[in-house]
Amino acid sequence: MEKVLNLNLDDCLRVGTYVNTHGVRGDIKVYPHTDDITRFSELDYVYMKTGKDIFKCDIKTVKYHKNMAILGFKGIDNINDIEKYKGADLFVTRDQAVPLDEGEYFICDVIGAKVVTDNDEELGLIKDVLQTGANDVYVVTGTDGKEILLPVIPDCVLDINTDDKIVKVHVMPGLID
Repeated sequence: MEKVLNLNLDDCLRVGTYVNTHGVRGDIKVYPHTDDITRFSELDYVYMKTGKDIFKCDIKTVKYHKNMAILGFKGIDNINDIEKYKGADLFVTRDQAVPLDEGEYFICDVIGAKVVTDNDEELGLIKDVLQTGANDVYVVTGTDGKEILLPVIPDCVLDINTDDKIVKVHVMPGLID
């Protein structure tokens, strides 16, 4: 693991979280934050954020077990060398990202987006995206400071412009008090 000094994580994508060790040889279990768990097999390295430090971790081995990726890193051969970083997030740069199809976007690209209604009223800013299984839900901090939950379904979300960071929505009855 090599310490990295000049990497802006705002330009990176989180692909997983180190949740536990796997065995005694320094492998880690990674909870994936990606739609395609097998993408780890295509990576040569990831960046691990540990507190305020960032390390470049060259991937030695990749296995999969029960919806988790099991990663081994070059230079890490002992559980004691990696255990202290448990809970760290793993990132890739945008050039390592999976190509997106038309109409797809990365969640991080809508965080902070301005939400406007189909009547051009500003609702607020997206502060989080909940992944519920059935559909995502935008967590919006309203202009009045209240939290608004908007389902990401075609009847509600009309347009997502990640370049201008604007999401146009139709507020369905009952969504806002």
